[in-house]
Amino acid sequence: MGKTSQLPGFYKLSPEDRLKVVKEFAGLTDEEMEILRSTGPLKLEQANRMIENVIGTTGVPLGIAVNFFINGKDYLIPMAIEEPSVVAAASNAARMARVKGGFRTSSTEPVMIGQIQLTGVKNPSKAKDAIISKKEKIIEIANEQDPMLVKLGGGTKGLEVRVLDTSSGSMVIVHLLVDTRDAMGANVINTMVEAVAPFIERVTGGKVYLRIVSNLADLRLARADAIFAKEALEGEEVVDGIIEAYEFAAADPYRCTTHNKGIMNGIVAIALATGNDTRALEAGAHSFAAMNGRYKPLTTWKKTPEGDLLGRIELPMAVGIIGGTTAVHPVAKICLKILGVKTARELGEVMAAVGLAQNLAALRAMVTDGIQRGHMKLHARNIAVMAGAKGELIDEVAERLVRERKIRVDRAKEILQELK
Repeated sequence: MGKTSQLPGFYKLSPEDRLKVVKEFAGLTDEEMEILRSTGPLKLEQANRMIENVIGTTGVPLGIAVNFFINGKDYLIPMAIEEPSVVAAASNAARMARVKGGFRTSSTEPVMIGQIQLTGVKNPSKAKDAIISKKEKIIEIANEQDPMLVKLGGGTKGLEVRVLDTSSGSMVIVHLLVDTRDAMGANVINTMVEAVAPFIERVTGGKVYLRIVSNLADLRLARADAIFAKEALEGEEVVDGIIEAYEFAAADPYRCTTHNKGIMNGIVAIALATGNDTRALEAGAHSFAAMNGRYKPLTTWKKTPEGDLLGRIELPMAVGIIGGTTAVHPVAKICLKILGVKTARELGEVMAAVGLAQNLAALRAMVTDGIQRGHMKLHARNIAVMAGAKGELIDEVAERLVRERKIRVDRAKEILQELK
């Protein structure tokens, strides 16, 4: 009988026994088994409690972006990312921002949306009115689910009701507006919407299906702006080029997608380092970029009367400093300590500033040397290692690859043979 991925009871096994099953299925070597057993600071028993069917952990490089001066305060920024040049680019942009006083940030209250989907009502408008008339009771039921959050000043603060026309007929969509304080808040919101759903069914006679948080956190926004001196950018021609590049992104979704991806390089790297939900942030940011019917940049860039460059960013920032992975992952705890943020709002604002810095660095690179120059220097080192270079030979091979503009493993092997 051949190999099968049908493994009844796999979830009941210990991580070590699961690993043995996988070894047999995939033909792993003893060396590969030891690599998977080496879990680093996140112990195997911790990982086993975090997700299902654990066999090990995986590592991502953790770097520190420097030079960040935000609202008059210095920050070191932990960034977990595998992509070369991102940390260096953020640090360089932050250095340039310091010339004009660094970054200024702001944010809205940490209000998230919990959605309740009501179906099967004959008169949606009447159902909407019935729900609104019971608003205070619905909020009371929701807040009973987390008295501690309410005590801290959070909890459900409001309620909105929409009638949504769909191909399955009209639906009534209820939004609970929940201030989650210093938590990201998905778990508490899901608990609240599930608690109020039966009451909404009784009030309307309808049927509730989905009861879940929305990751389009458009009430929980973080903003940052900075002025970059034309001298720091190497002249007004570079300022003009960056604005032209921004206008390209504003007019074309193909460019805009990569424009916004670069912003999220920085934001997601901090999220991963601090144990925040990278997928929720990505989904929320890209949805927010398309809210007006066209996909738009998350940043704006324009020239000041003095000829300098002014950049601004605004995007949803559903992040937390308590609960979830931030509470259990040892490296996430350390990264939050390095950042020194005291609230989730402060964390979100720092992340917005880093996103703006990342965007500036990418645009500047593209309108001057091209994005590949810095990127390829770091990539060439990886290629040299893949070709078998060690020690000082890594840099020698990498320099030749960049100089020749042939950053390939086969050429790296040839250079290595020549040097040896």
